Amino acid sequence: MRTTIMMDNCLSKDIYFHEFDEEINAIPLPTHFTFPFCYEPHLLAKKASEYVQQYILTQQEWIHNFGLEPKMEGQAIGKMFGVLVVQDQNKKIGFLAGFSGKLAGKNDHRYFVPPVFDMLTENSFFLLEEDHLNDLNKQIAVLEGSEKGIELKRALEETKINLDQQLIQFKEKLKTQKKERKLLRDHSKSVLSAVSYALLEQDLIKQSLRDKYELHVFQKQYQLDMAAAEQPLQDYIDTIADLKEERRKRSSRLQNQLFAQYNFLNANGESKNVMDIFKAFNKLQPPAGSGECAAPKLLQYAYLNQYKPIALAEFWWGQSPSAEVRRHLHYYPACRNKCEPILGYMLQGLLVDKNPMLENPDENIALPIIYEDESLVIINKPEEFLSVPGIHVQDSVYTRMIKKYPDAGPLIVHRLDMSTSGILVLAKNKEAHKIIQSQFINHTIVKQYIALLDGIITEDAGMISLPIRVDLDDRPRQLVCYEHGKKAVTRWEKIAVVAGKTKVRYFPLTGRTHQLRLHSAHPSGMNCPIVGDDLYGQKANRLHLHAAYIAFNHPVTNERIHFYVEPNF
Repeated sequence: MRTTIMMDNCLSKDIYFHEFDEEINAIPLPTHFTFPFCYEPHLLAKKASEYVQQYILTQQEWIHNFGLEPKMEGQAIGKMFGVLVVQDQNKKIGFLAGFSGKLAGKNDHRYFVPPVFDMLTENSFFLLEEDHLNDLNKQIAVLEGSEKGIELKRALEETKINLDQQLIQFKEKLKTQKKERKLLRDHSKSVLSAVSYALLEQDLIKQSLRDKYELHVFQKQYQLDMAAAEQPLQDYIDTIADLKEERRKRSSRLQNQLFAQYNFLNANGESKNVMDIFKAFNKLQPPAGSGECAAPKLLQYAYLNQYKPIALAEFWWGQSPSAEVRRHLHYYPACRNKCEPILGYMLQGLLVDKNPMLENPDENIALPIIYEDESLVIINKPEEFLSVPGIHVQDSVYTRMIKKYPDAGPLIVHRLDMSTSGILVLAKNKEAHKIIQSQFINHTIVKQYIALLDGIITEDAGMISLPIRVDLDDRPRQLVCYEHGKKAVTRWEKIAVVAGKTKVRYFPLTGRTHQLRLHSAHPSGMNCPIVGDDLYGQKANRLHLHAAYIAFNHPVTNERIHFYVEPNF
């Protein structure tokens, strides 16, 4: 049913359907809907985004700290917003607006489409259960933060030290008594008759057995005393563990109860629960927050109100998170982990742009060979071409070289990202592959990249050290993580500034996935993405990153060889 508001007992228009205040008839509509995971926003989607951005700047209904104003109170949290250009049943073009997660502590705001399920309504099962979970969190925090655990550990340590000392003293006493018996035996052999010595020996044996028995009794009492001393600490630990287990079970039940409320429509008018969507997609449980992103909210509202989806765009507003790269006003694709299964289902029944990751490259793309001998072949890899076969696309440098050299069977020594152009080394035999690869492992190979950054860098050179790991919620994006990330170090120097963009030379000292791209874009790195970087910057005709230079020892002659290829940007 269409969402409306009542004014003076009259039915009002949909408050979430926003019209363009300018003439848009001259703008052609797209023939296919946006592929949400790799796209260039349609002009209408860009215009709609500008309307939303202006609304955010001028509205006075809520306050949210986006990190753009230095004196705002509270933690700065940037936010992903989305627009969905739609056509109503009267062929009127307008747009819907939405946001991911919560905004200003709420799920529902007048200008933006409502959530698929509002868990924050008064007295909702979510809020009631959240109160229980918060109570558990407080109890756990109080117990873990109290001095009681420290005192119990200290008391146990003192008891153990005391009991260990008593045990040592008792064993020393028994050892002394054993020595005294031995001395008595040795002395008595020469002064006592055989009969008297035999009687003495029987008595000494009884003393030895008595000592062993007393040691056994002492050790048993030691264990009982230690168990009694350990019990208060174990009770304390068990209390915390029980609370955490109760929290885990309640959280799991709550999450499943929430997921039961998330039923998504698609363009065919079908409905499916989020649990079933993920089960069919990857047989996994949906991650927390699935269905709360902007794109699913927008499509769900469009389907519920019989709007035809035309184009989608999502942009970031505010300060970037510390780990990720999100730039204010930049457009971004939908996240993979949460949205790919849901949007894959919701887009069924729509004509959607092709997934470029599934498209085979042009068979006429050439792979220029810049050097070749009996051991090596060195390629100038074009941009947007795979180094090795992918899951869906097989055409790659490797498959081409296997066809070209069926007897040699070339082996990839290293890889370049699909979007990166430049020098790629292949070995023609296993021995050459082993020798060159060892040079990569030992960091004796020198590599240089050239990149064009989307902005002006004032420094002339520098070093970046930011640990990197994959973003589990949005593969293949990487993020900075000081806890689980792998060491990644890049040296750089400025070449020139031209037309508001900076040309730089990179010297990567490690070889992590997307290292140069993330080090360029991250606020703690260069804070300036590479031109054309659709993951960490803005999409363009290509990623302006090129592997320009490499130097290493020849696997046969051991002669130092080097190669250089100018970028084509």
